[in-house]
Amino acid sequence: MNTELDSLLRSLRVWDPEVTELPAFDPREAPADPVALFTRWFARAVAAGEREPHTMSLATADEAGDPDVRIVMLHGADAEGWAFATHADSRKGRHLARRPAAALVFYWPVLGRQVRVRGPVTAAPHAQARADLHARSAGALAAALTGAQSRVLDSLDELARASEAAWALAGRAPDTDAPSWTLYRLRPTEVEFFQGDARRRHVRLRYRRAEEKQGEQEEQEGREEQAGQDAQTGPEAQAAPEGWVRELLWP
Repeated sequence: MNTELDSLLRSLRVWDPEVTELPAFDPREAPADPVALFTRWFARAVAAGEREPHTMSLATADEAGDPDVRIVMLHGADAEGWAFATHADSRKGRHLARRPAAALVFYWPVLGRQVRVRGPVTAAPHAQARADLHARSAGALAAALTGAQSRVLDSLDELARASEAAWALAGRAPDTDAPSWTLYRLRPTEVEFFQGDARRRHVRLRYRRAEEKQGEQEEQEGREEQAGQDAQTGPEAQAAPEGWVRELLWP
């Protein structure tokens, strides 16, 4: 055992009240659409001083099904899905080409909150990716123009030369295209909101698309019919008019 690491781990607190506020969350007051609640929670995280609340963990899987995860930046969230961008030939881009599904996690410890999103992923038209890239900073364009993401790098000198050339091009021609730069949208089948509680009575509210819930109910009804039981629907499940079902989950 690593005793130094163990001692450090045991000395840390989760949601220290000196730096963390655990707001009340009544799921009965949640809007019918998860994007609306996400927007509300995101704004609260910004107001609470959360550092980089727009960063998120992006989980993908390779062709063999082995998982991978990294931190990326959110580019938007609306009825079309949660958006992020990367090179199509990067590791995550190759993963998504073979297995076009992903999961996202936002963690805002200043409020004891996290949001989980999962579902299929599609690539937006390149014109949208280009517009998204050029709406960002010169540094973002220079990074996209540096290219070769996730490839083996021979030396830091090679990176420095490529980066300097990319910065120069971004400054000289800010409309330059980065052909492999791709804007992806995750259209969620599930969105879960987690609110931590000091007494560990954490509140978990899951939004699930109605068609997903319907498929689960049909499978459950089939199993119960075979067992000679009557199908029942839990009182905590609420159908929303926009096609979402809201469910409470045990913490």
